[in-house]
Amino acid sequence: MNERCNIAAMGSFKLFDFLPFGILDFVDIVLVAFLLYKLYELIKGTIAIRIFFGVLSIYLIWLIVAALQMELIGLILRQFINVGVIALIIVFQQEIRRFLLSIGNSSFFRNIGAKGGLWTWLGKTESKLNLNLRALSEAIFSMAETKTGALVVIERQANLQSLIDNGKKLNADISAAIIESIFFKNSPLHDGAVIIRGNKLVAASCMLPMTQKHGLPDHYGMRHKAALGVTEDFDAIAITVSEETGEIGIAYHGSFRSFEKVTAFRDRIQQIFAEN
Repeated sequence: MNERCNIAAMGSFKLFDFLPFGILDFVDIVLVAFLLYKLYELIKGTIAIRIFFGVLSIYLIWLIVAALQMELIGLILRQFINVGVIALIIVFQQEIRRFLLSIGNSSFFRNIGAKGGLWTWLGKTESKLNLNLRALSEAIFSMAETKTGALVVIERQANLQSLIDNGKKLNADISAAIIESIFFKNSPLHDGAVIIRGNKLVAASCMLPMTQKHGLPDHYGMRHKAALGVTEDFDAIAITVSEETGEIGIAYHGSFRSFEKVTAFRDRIQQIFAEN
């Protein structure tokens, strides 16, 4: 017992002359601050942040009530908080899912895989660019010239089978003519996304998850929101062509970049596939 007390006392001092404060306390505060910051970053711009501040306000009121020893109202608030934990999991299920996905997709875990560590033991392989990038870029820039709206998703390390299953199966080689014909405005397959796996157009007319972000640029339509949504939830690349402006964009990890030159467009896709 004395040993444990001595270890806990190491590196500590009296804060304000009465509050013990040690290295572990500092680390604890930093970790909590980091988690709160990441949580705020995850839900900012969404309706969830209002719910979060509402729950935080109730919790702070409960702490004040408990400190003042107001037993009746404290009991009511405590029961509300206990039940509220389950309610929060239900309300914030999308945010919790995105939070866990962001951890799994972090550079820390990707770097472990790059060094031949954990992911290698689990049989995870590196992404390799195995698609006909020339044909794809030809189709994308041709549709941009005619302002033909398009949404193409390229599978990377994530398995997009759940999205493929809700579309129409193709299993065709990548071809500029096929991609352009799919997104022709009178085509029955032009709504939704085309999904590419390896060097195949595996499905068309696929429905994608929409981003829950608010405050997006006004010119972002449903295709842009779907492109952001799928790259937030999956390790994939989403390419959009705006039918209003003809602008070409690449979404990756929930962020967008626009491209005007075909060389920069190809370089960006190759750069993403070169990442671990």
